[in-house]
Amino acid sequence: MLAEERRQKLLEYVRERGFVRLSDLIEELGCSESTIRRDLDYWHNLGIIKRTHGGAVYAQHDTMPALDDRTTAMLAEKQQIARTVASWITPGETVLLDGGTTTLEVAKALLGKRLNVVTNSLPVAQLYASRPEVDLILLGGYVFPRTGVALGPITVKMLQDIHVHIAILSVGGMTAKGLFNSNLLLVETERQMLRSADQVIIVADHSKIGRQAVAFLCDWSAVDVLVVDAGLSPEQRQLLERAKVRYVLAGADSPAPPVRVEASA
Repeated sequence: MLAEERRQKLLEYVRERGFVRLSDLIEELGCSESTIRRDLDYWHNLGIIKRTHGGAVYAQHDTMPALDDRTTAMLAEKQQIARTVASWITPGETVLLDGGTTTLEVAKALLGKRLNVVTNSLPVAQLYASRPEVDLILLGGYVFPRTGVALGPITVKMLQDIHVHIAILSVGGMTAKGLFNSNLLLVETERQMLRSADQVIIVADHSKIGRQAVAFLCDWSAVDVLVVDAGLSPEQRQLLERAKVRYVLAGADSPAPPVRVEASA
Protein backbone atom coordinates (compact mmCIF):
# COMPACT_ATOMS: atom_id res chain seq x y z
CA MET A 1 0.00 0.00 0.00
CA LEU A 2 1.35 3.43 -0.92
CA ALA A 3 2.03 5.84 1.93
CA GLU A 4 -0.58 8.36 0.70
CA GLU A 5 -3.24 5.66 0.35
CA ARG A 6 -2.42 4.33 3.82
CA ARG A 7 -2.69 7.80 5.35
CA GLN A 8 -6.05 8.40 3.70
CA LYS A 9 -7.37 5.07 4.98
CA LEU A 10 -6.12 5.89 8.48
CA LEU A 11 -7.77 9.30 8.40
CA GLU A 12 -11.07 7.89 7.21
CA TYR A 13 -10.96 5.25 9.94
CA VAL A 14 -10.41 7.90 12.61
CA ARG A 15 -13.08 10.21 11.14
CA GLU A 16 -15.75 7.51 11.05
CA ARG A 17 -15.17 6.46 14.65
CA GLY A 18 -14.24 9.75 16.25
CA PHE A 19 -11.70 8.00 18.49
CA VAL A 20 -9.48 4.99 17.76
CA ARG A 21 -6.84 3.13 19.69
CA LEU A 22 -3.35 2.70 18.30
CA SER A 23 -3.72 -1.09 18.51
CA ASP A 24 -6.90 -0.94 16.39
CA LEU A 25 -5.13 1.05 13.68
CA ILE A 26 -2.23 -1.39 13.61
CA GLU A 27 -4.63 -4.30 13.18
CA GLU A 28 -6.86 -2.51 10.66
CA LEU A 29 -4.05 -1.33 8.38
CA GLY A 30 -1.61 -4.17 8.91
CA CYS A 31 1.33 -1.86 9.53
CA SER A 32 3.99 -1.54 12.19
CA GLU A 33 3.46 0.60 15.27
CA SER A 34 6.20 3.02 14.18
CA THR A 35 4.54 3.50 10.77
CA ILE A 36 1.13 4.19 12.33
CA ARG A 37 2.68 6.65 14.78
CA ARG A 38 4.33 8.55 11.90
CA ASP A 39 1.03 8.71 10.03
CA LEU A 40 -0.77 9.94 13.14
CA ASP A 41 1.90 12.61 13.59
CA TYR A 42 1.40 13.68 9.96
CA TRP A 43 -2.34 14.33 10.44
CA HIS A 44 -1.80 15.74 13.93
CA ASN A 45 0.61 18.36 12.56
CA LEU A 46 -2.01 19.38 9.99
CA GLY A 47 -4.59 19.81 12.73
CA ILE A 48 -6.92 17.13 11.36
CA ILE A 49 -6.60 14.75 14.30
CA LYS A 50 -5.33 15.02 17.85
CA ARG A 51 -2.97 12.46 19.35
CA THR A 52 -4.08 11.06 22.66
CA HIS A 53 -2.58 8.54 25.06
CA GLY A 54 -2.88 5.25 23.20
CA GLY A 55 -4.78 6.55 20.19
CA ALA A 56 -6.20 9.54 18.31
CA VAL A 57 -9.40 11.60 18.02
CA TYR A 58 -10.84 13.36 15.00
CA ALA A 59 -10.43 17.11 15.48
CA GLN A 60 -12.07 18.74 12.45
CA HIS A 61 -15.79 18.25 12.97
CA ASP A 62 -16.75 21.92 13.13
CA THR A 63 -13.95 23.89 11.50
CA MET A 64 -15.59 24.01 8.07
CA PRO A 65 -19.31 24.78 7.97
CA ALA A 66 -21.42 22.63 5.69
CA LEU A 67 -21.93 23.99 2.19
CA ASP A 68 -25.70 24.12 2.69
CA ASP A 69 -25.21 26.25 5.80
CA ARG A 70 -23.37 28.90 3.78
CA THR A 71 -25.24 28.86 0.48
CA THR A 72 -27.75 31.62 1.23
CA ALA A 73 -25.42 33.92 3.21
CA MET A 74 -24.61 37.10 1.22
CA LEU A 75 -26.07 35.39 -1.86
CA ALA A 76 -26.78 38.55 -3.88
CA GLU A 77 -23.22 39.78 -3.28
CA LYS A 78 -21.76 36.42 -4.31
CA GLN A 79 -23.80 36.38 -7.50
CA GLN A 80 -22.64 39.88 -8.39
CA ILE A 81 -19.03 38.84 -7.82
CA ALA A 82 -19.60 35.76 -9.96
CA ARG A 83 -21.00 37.75 -12.89
CA THR A 84 -18.02 40.10 -12.85
CA VAL A 85 -15.48 37.27 -12.87
CA ALA A 86 -17.37 35.28 -15.50
CA SER A 87 -17.29 38.26 -17.85
CA TRP A 88 -13.47 38.07 -17.86
CA ILE A 89 -13.24 34.41 -18.86
CA THR A 90 -12.92 33.71 -22.58
CA PRO A 91 -13.92 30.46 -24.33
CA GLY A 92 -11.22 27.80 -24.51
CA GLU A 93 -9.47 28.75 -21.28
CA THR A 94 -8.59 26.30 -18.54
CA VAL A 95 -10.08 27.41 -15.24
CA LEU A 96 -9.59 25.95 -11.79
CA LEU A 97 -12.45 26.40 -9.32
CA ASP A 98 -11.99 25.45 -5.70
CA GLY A 99 -14.79 24.47 -3.34
CA GLY A 100 -16.95 27.16 -1.78
CA THR A 101 -20.25 28.94 -2.20
CA THR A 102 -18.79 31.93 -4.04
CA THR A 103 -16.86 29.78 -6.51
CA LEU A 104 -20.01 27.71 -7.02
CA GLU A 105 -21.79 30.92 -8.06
CA VAL A 106 -18.90 31.63 -10.46
CA ALA A 107 -19.36 28.15 -11.91
CA LYS A 108 -23.07 28.86 -12.48
CA ALA A 109 -22.26 32.19 -14.14
CA LEU A 110 -19.87 30.43 -16.53
CA LEU A 111 -22.48 27.97 -17.80
CA GLY A 112 -22.68 28.01 -21.58
CA LYS A 113 -19.04 28.90 -22.18
CA ARG A 114 -16.70 26.41 -23.83
CA LEU A 115 -14.10 25.77 -21.13
CA ASN A 116 -11.72 23.31 -19.56
CA VAL A 117 -12.64 23.15 -15.87
CA VAL A 118 -10.55 21.67 -13.08
CA THR A 119 -12.15 21.41 -9.65
CA ASN A 120 -11.96 19.67 -6.29
CA SER A 121 -15.61 20.50 -5.59
CA LEU A 122 -18.27 17.82 -6.03
CA PRO A 123 -21.06 20.45 -6.36
CA VAL A 124 -19.13 22.21 -9.14
CA ALA A 125 -18.38 18.89 -10.87
CA GLN A 126 -22.04 17.90 -10.67
CA LEU A 127 -23.00 21.21 -12.27
CA TYR A 128 -20.70 20.58 -15.28
CA ALA A 129 -20.78 16.79 -15.56
CA SER A 130 -23.40 16.68 -18.32
CA ARG A 131 -22.41 19.89 -20.11
CA PRO A 132 -21.07 19.07 -23.60
CA GLU A 133 -19.22 22.40 -23.91
CA VAL A 134 -17.07 21.70 -20.83
CA ASP A 135 -14.10 19.35 -20.51
CA LEU A 136 -14.12 18.52 -16.81
CA ILE A 137 -11.30 17.27 -14.59
CA LEU A 138 -12.37 16.29 -11.09
CA LEU A 139 -9.57 16.19 -8.54
CA GLY A 140 -9.71 13.23 -6.18
CA GLY A 141 -8.64 12.80 -2.58
CA TYR A 142 -10.14 12.84 0.87
CA VAL A 143 -13.63 14.38 0.61
CA PHE A 144 -14.27 16.57 3.62
CA PRO A 145 -17.59 15.74 5.31
CA ARG A 146 -20.60 17.95 4.50
CA THR A 147 -18.68 20.21 2.12
CA GLY A 148 -18.07 17.97 -0.89
CA VAL A 149 -14.50 19.24 -1.28
CA ALA A 150 -11.52 16.96 -2.00
CA LEU A 151 -8.42 17.76 0.05
CA GLY A 152 -5.11 16.37 1.12
CA PRO A 153 -2.02 14.69 -0.31
CA ILE A 154 -3.78 12.82 -3.14
CA THR A 155 -5.39 16.07 -4.34
CA VAL A 156 -2.07 17.91 -4.06
CA LYS A 157 -0.30 15.19 -6.06
CA MET A 158 -2.86 15.46 -8.88
CA LEU A 159 -2.48 19.24 -8.94
CA GLN A 160 1.28 18.94 -9.37
CA ASP A 161 0.68 17.55 -12.88
CA ILE A 162 -1.90 20.19 -13.86
CA HIS A 163 -1.46 23.67 -15.32
CA VAL A 164 -4.33 26.15 -15.62
CA HIS A 165 -4.71 29.64 -17.04
CA ILE A 166 -6.77 30.96 -14.14
CA ALA A 167 -7.38 29.74 -10.60
CA ILE A 168 -10.47 31.13 -8.88
CA LEU A 169 -10.39 30.59 -5.13
CA SER A 170 -12.49 31.59 -2.15
CA VAL A 171 -11.15 32.22 1.34
CA GLY A 172 -12.38 32.29 4.92
CA GLY A 173 -10.72 35.55 5.91
CA MET A 174 -8.48 38.41 4.76
CA THR A 175 -6.26 40.78 6.72
CA ALA A 176 -3.40 43.10 5.82
CA LYS A 177 -1.11 40.11 6.40
CA GLY A 178 -2.79 38.00 3.74
CA LEU A 179 -5.40 35.32 3.21
CA PHE A 180 -6.72 32.66 5.58
CA ASN A 181 -8.95 29.64 5.46
CA SER A 182 -10.71 27.45 7.96
CA ASN A 183 -8.81 24.18 7.64
CA LEU A 184 -5.11 23.34 7.51
CA LEU A 185 -5.60 20.52 5.03
CA LEU A 186 -7.59 22.84 2.76
CA VAL A 187 -4.81 25.43 2.89
CA GLU A 188 -2.22 22.83 1.91
CA THR A 189 -4.35 21.97 -1.13
CA GLU A 190 -5.00 25.58 -2.10
CA ARG A 191 -1.30 26.44 -1.98
CA GLN A 192 -0.71 23.90 -4.70
CA MET A 193 -3.58 25.44 -6.67
CA LEU A 194 -1.75 28.77 -6.52
CA ARG A 195 1.40 27.15 -7.87
CA SER A 196 -0.53 25.49 -10.72
CA ALA A 197 -2.01 28.70 -12.16
CA ASP A 198 -0.82 31.56 -14.38
CA GLN A 199 -3.32 33.93 -12.77
CA VAL A 200 -5.01 33.85 -9.37
CA ILE A 201 -8.37 35.49 -8.70
CA ILE A 202 -9.75 35.57 -5.16
CA VAL A 203 -13.53 35.88 -4.85
CA ALA A 204 -14.95 36.90 -1.48
CA ASP A 205 -17.74 39.05 -0.11
CA HIS A 206 -16.86 42.00 2.11
CA SER A 207 -17.67 40.14 5.35
CA LYS A 208 -14.37 38.23 4.94
CA ILE A 209 -12.23 41.40 5.09
CA GLY A 210 -10.72 41.94 8.50
CA ARG A 211 -11.52 38.38 9.54
CA GLN A 212 -8.71 35.96 10.38
CA ALA A 213 -9.46 32.26 10.06
CA VAL A 214 -7.45 29.49 11.70
CA ALA A 215 -4.99 28.68 8.90
CA PHE A 216 -2.77 31.12 6.98
CA LEU A 217 -2.89 30.54 3.21
CA CYS A 218 -0.58 33.11 1.60
CA ASP A 219 0.34 36.77 1.52
CA TRP A 220 -1.11 39.18 -1.02
CA SER A 221 1.83 38.85 -3.42
CA ALA A 222 0.43 35.46 -4.52
CA VAL A 223 -2.83 37.07 -5.72
CA ASP A 224 -3.39 38.88 -9.00
CA VAL A 225 -6.76 40.40 -8.19
CA LEU A 226 -9.43 40.26 -5.49
CA VAL A 227 -13.06 40.60 -6.56
CA VAL A 228 -15.31 41.79 -3.75
CA ASP A 229 -18.79 43.29 -3.54
CA ALA A 230 -19.37 47.02 -3.13
CA GLY A 231 -20.44 46.74 0.51
CA LEU A 232 -16.96 47.56 1.80
CA SER A 233 -16.78 49.83 4.82
CA PRO A 234 -14.27 52.71 4.82
CA GLU A 235 -12.14 50.73 7.27
CA GLN A 236 -12.11 47.70 4.97
CA ARG A 237 -11.10 49.84 2.00
CA GLN A 238 -8.27 51.32 4.05
CA LEU A 239 -7.11 47.83 5.02
CA LEU A 240 -6.91 46.75 1.37
CA GLU A 241 -5.20 49.95 0.32
CA ARG A 242 -2.62 49.73 3.12
CA ALA A 243 -1.86 46.17 2.04
CA LYS A 244 -1.59 47.37 -1.61
CA VAL A 245 -4.17 44.85 -2.73
CA ARG A 246 -5.35 45.06 -6.31
CA TYR A 247 -9.12 44.72 -6.01
CA VAL A 248 -12.22 45.18 -8.12
CA LEU A 249 -15.68 46.06 -6.85
CA ALA A 250 -18.16 43.71 -8.49
CA GLY A 251 -20.78 45.52 -10.50
CA ALA A 252 -19.00 48.88 -10.28
CA ASP A 253 -19.62 51.35 -13.07
CA SER A 254 -15.92 51.75 -13.76
CA PRO A 255 -14.54 49.23 -16.24
CA ALA A 256 -13.03 46.12 -14.68
CA PRO A 257 -9.36 45.41 -15.34
CA PRO A 258 -8.63 42.55 -17.70
CA VAL A 259 -7.84 39.18 -16.21
CA ARG A 260 -4.55 39.26 -18.07
CA VAL A 261 -2.55 41.19 -15.51
CA GLU A 262 1.16 40.90 -14.96
CA ALA A 263 1.98 37.68 -13.19
CA SER A 264 2.89 37.99 -9.54
CA ALA A 265 6.55 37.84 -8.69
